[in-house]
Amino acid sequence: MKTFHCGSLVPGCDWHTRAESEAEVVSRTIDHLRQTHGETIIRPSMVEQIKARMSDQENAA
Repeated sequence: MKTFHCGSLVPGCDWHTRAESEAEVVSRTIDHLRQTHGETIIRPSMVEQIKARMSDQENAA
């Protein structure tokens, strides 16, 4: 399970997401950045920053 906390990229933002795949986390995060933070252009460097700030989380039993 991959997790991402937006506050690691946008200080003060409490939004977070988790999904089985890195691609799904990136997709959800891009949607969030567009809707909440008004980002209109998502550059490849931003996607790399998202990936770099992702963490692996063990599935809770």
